Amino acid sequence: MKYMLFLLIALPVVEIAILLLSGHFIGIWPTLLLIIITGVFGVFLAKRQGVETLRKAQEQMRYGSMPGHEIIDGICILIGGVFLLLPGFVSDIIGIILLLPFTRNLFKPLVIGFIMNRMNRGRVNIIRYK
Repeated sequence: MKYMLFLLIALPVVEIAILLLSGHFIGIWPTLLLIIITGVFGVFLAKRQGVETLRKAQEQMRYGSMPGHEIIDGICILIGGVFLLLPGFVSDIIGIILLLPFTRNLFKPLVIGFIMNRMNRGRVNIIRYK
């Protein structure tokens, strides 16, 4: 959390710099077109991956097991979809990395470690219904 302020300031600065450079080298209209295409592609990919993950989670629950990896996949897909909706090329790259299954598997241990770290510190509330 201590790096969130830095990221909230640094990411837009980097995005704006890359958008300005892209507009200078390839032009304004191709840059805008690329941003729109990545946004539409991101929505399509997030929906497709989300439905597939939901189907896998339902299948796991049908057989009586906990869909732990599917929940982590869902978290990565949600975060990746949000990044793809943000304008800019850096956020699009992060979003695509989190949406594609083979690259998402590289980040799942980091997400699991983050969640486990917060649980060990007592900063995650688990609500159980009887």
